[in-house]
Amino acid sequence: MAKKEKDLNSEEELNSEEDIDSKDQINSEEEVKDEESKPPKTESSKEDEELAKLKETLSQKEEENLELKSHLQRLQADFENFRRQSDKQKEDIVRFANEQLIIKFIDVYEDMERVLENSTNDEELKEGYDLIYSKMKNSLEKEGLEVIPAVGEKFDINKHEALLVVDSPDHENNEIVDELMKGYTLKDKVIKYSKVRVCKKKAPKKEE
Repeated sequence: MAKKEKDLNSEEELNSEEDIDSKDQINSEEEVKDEESKPPKTESSKEDEELAKLKETLSQKEEENLELKSHLQRLQADFENFRRQSDKQKEDIVRFANEQLIIKFIDVYEDMERVLENSTNDEELKEGYDLIYSKMKNSLEKEGLEVIPAVGEKFDINKHEALLVVDSPDHENNEIVDELMKGYTLKDKVIKYSKVRVCKKKAPKKEE
C-alpha cells in the first residue's frame, strides 16, 4: 500500500515537472512569435530617427541663436547709450573748459568797472589799475601761466620767435637783445612764443 502511494506521488511530481516544462516552452514560443511579429527595422526607419534627432538639435540651436541675438541687441543698445553720454560729456568739457578761469576773471572785470566809475583823477585810476593788474597776474600764475624769459637769454627756437636780427657788440652771438612781445607757458607748455630781436654776428671779412 505504501509502495503504491509512493508511486502515485512520483507520477504526480513527474506530471508537475512536465507541466512546468511545457509552460516554459509555450512562453518561449510566444516570445519568439512576438519578436517575429514585430516588423524589422528598415533603413528608412533609421533615417527617420536620425532626422528627428537632427530636427531636435536644430531647434535647440535656433533657440540658442535667438537668445544670443537678443543679448547682442541689448549690448548694442547699452553701447549706443554709453557713446551718446560720452559724447555729451566731451562736449560739456569743451564748452565749459574755461568756466573756472572765467569765474575768477569776473571779479577782475567788476574791479575794472568800479575803478572806471569811481576814479576822479589819473592817480586814482592808476592805483586802481595797478591793483587789478596784480590781482589778474596772481590768478594767472595760480593757473600755471609763466612768462618766458627773453632778454639776455640764448635764442631757443622752441620758445622764441626771431622777428629781427642785429649785430650788437654788447651781446654774444644768438643772444636775445630785446623782447618785442612777451611769450608764455601754461604748465610747461608754450602757448605763445616770445617775439624777440636776436644778435647775429657778421662773419669777419677775408683778407685779400
